[in-house]
Amino acid sequence: MPDNSIQQQINIELGDKEAEGSYSNFAIISHSNAEFIIDFTRIFPGVPKAKIHSRIIMTPQHCKMFLNALKDNIEKFEKQFGSVIITQQPDGGFGFQLPIDKSKDKVN
Repeated sequence: MPDNSIQQQINIELGDKEAEGSYSNFAIISHSNAEFIIDFTRIFPGVPKAKIHSRIIMTPQHCKMFLNALKDNIEKFEKQFGSVIITQQPDGGFGFQLPIDKSKDKVN
């Protein structure tokens, strides 16, 4: 029985701005019944404000495919470089603690 599947090649262009990339150490993920929204930002110690640098909106199907691809790549990374260790801080955070606004604690 002949294989009737058609192999399609997609040419993907990477612009100069996109090639620079954007650093993110924090993501906020939300969803509706039709889509997942992933907002990427950077948080830094002592800085109470963070700006969203990139928002990615995906269908649930594409989001699950992305999750599977990411899992596969993490497994390959760990085979080559060793386990990725996520250290949780005693306060339950992951290395960053936002400053506490003391003005909210004042009693008049």
